[in-house]
Amino acid sequence: MTTFTTTVQTMYTLPQVDGQTDVVVNVNYLTTGVDGAHTAEIGFSQQYTIQQGEAFTPYASLTQAQVVGWVDPQTISNMEACVQGQIDSMITPPVSPTSQALPWSA
Repeated sequence: MTTFTTTVQTMYTLPQVDGQTDVVVNVNYLTTGVDGAHTAEIGFSQQYTIQQGEAFTPYASLTQAQVVGWVDPQTISNMEACVQGQIDSMITPPVSPTSQALPWSA
């Protein structure tokens, strides 16, 4: 059973947007999966804009859980599926086809 975590790697801000300071406009995330001795990960980036009427949290008050919560659940699910595919390939490596001599030329 694979355990997944998504973490914030870096956040990029603009100094001021619509009267707010240190506004997050891009976040780099990392989704990691661990299944026993097998670990895989995939990074992804998401851009953001301030939406009218949305609550604004000052940069210094943001938490990792809050920023990860900004990601669409389907995106998280897709990233976890990619990581699971990597782990599955580690556990059961794919078999590559091999070239053989033609049967009629032996």
